[in-house]
Amino acid sequence: MPKATIKTKSGAVITIEGSEKEVSRILADYERSSVVHQAKKMVVATKVAQKETKKRAAASDLVINLKEDGYFDKPRSLAEVAKALEESGYIYPVTTLSGVMIGLVQKKLLGRKKLEGKWVYGK
Repeated sequence: MPKATIKTKSGAVITIEGSEKEVSRILADYERSSVVHQAKKMVVATKVAQKETKKRAAASDLVINLKEDGYFDKPRSLAEVAKALEESGYIYPVTTLSGVMIGLVQKKLLGRKKLEGKWVYGK
């Protein structure tokens, strides 16, 4: 009676016994499913990579980049921050930025004080 042994990538050893026709059919099915599995893995990996490249930069990340570039060396208002981001190609309304800026202040990444009746942000 013909025999076949398969060692999987996980280390499992599979022994198949049966007629020549049965063994060859099982081996063919195993190889086909293995190829299909590899193809599916590649498709998933490609989709994940595409999602990573398509992700938009978060407003907080953009503001932190401005800070690292020295933009907040002098106090800036929300309108000034919105304009700086717009010049970089990112349009955020002031109403969206206010929450972002408060979050960065709470994380102590930026400071905030009232200057001439307006809130300004800096180091």
